[in-house]
Amino acid sequence: MTQTTLNAGDHERIAAAIRTAEAETSGEIYCVVAHRSDGYFFAAAFAVMTGILLVSLAAAFALEYWWVAVRLPHFVIVQMLALAAACALLWSMPGLRIWLVPRNLLYRAAHDNALRQFYARNVHLTMARTGVLIFVSLAERYAEVVADAGIDAKVPQDKWDGIVADLIRHAGENRLADGFVAAISTVGNLLSAHFPVSEHDANELDDHLVEI
Repeated sequence: MTQTTLNAGDHERIAAAIRTAEAETSGEIYCVVAHRSDGYFFAAAFAVMTGILLVSLAAAFALEYWWVAVRLPHFVIVQMLALAAACALLWSMPGLRIWLVPRNLLYRAAHDNALRQFYARNVHLTMARTGVLIFVSLAERYAEVVADAGIDAKVPQDKWDGIVADLIRHAGENRLADGFVAAISTVGNLLSAHFPVSEHDANELDDHLVEI
């Protein structure tokens, strides 16, 4: 995912797509894009510390093999200085951290953030439990559709997976706004098939994209 910002025109397109989709359904669609889902400092620092310890162990065996004498306090001081320098670098360059964190941890953090947004934005409080969150976390290259119980029970998982795959493809092509518009349209069709708009339908969630 290369696109890191959405302009005012992109926001308006996405808001219009939400309004169009919700005109045909009593369900609710909410969109969130996060620039990153965690700071990852401690996870990256742990990875660096592990690497330094392994390199130190290899260096200790090499020095022993070549009969090079190094006093233990000096060896430990070098280790501590290397760790301090690495942590300072990670602190000053947040973008570097994500490359040191395993992919499964990145996805877990993004998934947890998607669930937090689902509840924090009150997507779970719609009257018929038909709220759907479309979520993207850019740094982790992660997307997810979180559907409330009312609609999730009626839609097979492969439908949500297809929406996510298409959204990730658009984002990878630097067309994130197009991806959101397409995802909103597909979600709207799924909602309208099971929960068509009613005479007394009320708009329960704001019709816009939130950037965090």
